[in-house]
Amino acid sequence: MAGFRSLARQVRDPRSDLALRRYSLRKCLERFAPYGHRATWDHLCARHGMGPEDRSPDPARLMRALEELETARAVWLGYEAGFAERRRREKHEGLRRPAAFDDWHRCTWGGNGVARCEDPAVHPAAPLADVLARLISALESEPGTDCPVCAQARIAWRQDLDSEPWSGPVCTGCGIVVPQPVLTPDALAKARRTRLGDLATIA
Repeated sequence: MAGFRSLARQVRDPRSDLALRRYSLRKCLERFAPYGHRATWDHLCARHGMGPEDRSPDPARLMRALEELETARAVWLGYEAGFAERRRREKHEGLRRPAAFDDWHRCTWGGNGVARCEDPAVHPAAPLADVLARLISALESEPGTDCPVCAQARIAWRQDLDSEPWSGPVCTGCGIVVPQPVLTPDALAKARRTRLGDLATIA
């Protein structure tokens, strides 16, 4: 099975059929898709002016989409390298059992669903690398009360998420499932008391 870098080379190959290059970009999302596969594809298409179903997109647009994805992946791999080093150090010091904070990271290994969006059509508009940098900054800081990506406090609890964790806080501003470790206990409690319908009536 081809890895991300091999697939990226296929996207870049000007001798390949455009449909195959587009297919290879979609396959890249099986290796790295911060918002989830469908939402990340929707994001890349919207930002780079490609039709989601266009089998022969403009090669320049295809390349810009790949470059955005690669830049974001480099940001995430840097974070994962630091995370792995921390776990090695903790194990060396005798801390074999991961902390509760690491439960979130276990569900996102490889970068898939790091900032998962339950609705594929609702996701942050900023470049993927910027979104991941904000998220990583929040993970490395004290917990806060707002969404780490869009800084809005409109966070509601959902019981019906499509993948693990099966329930959690969702930002109704940018659409991400907010990692619980970045929110204070009070912010989590407030989110649990708030349902999506409640926010819709306030808007």
